Amino acid sequence: MQPKVLKYILDIQSVIQEIETIKTKTNNNFNSFKSDIILQRAIERDLEIIGEAIRKILEIDPTIKITSAKNIIGLRNIIFTCL
Repeated sequence: MQPKVLKYILDIQSVIQEIETIKTKTNNNFNSFKSDIILQRAIERDLEIIGEAIRKILEIDPTIKITSAKNIIGLRNIIFTCL
């Protein structure tokens, strides 16, 4: 595995941990999440980071199989264009 691919995978792992922390902070309650714009923006940014990392991984090595990669990147594009 190329070092850059590993870096992007570690970025994704870090962001997932951040999302888990936010879930814990809100007691996994959507209404708590919905009422906090800062948490919403943090999650939006985290999803952008994941989508961009997936895009870059596939750019480096298109043979890597990532389930739903097209959907993940598409979500990133939607978030990015809406902001």
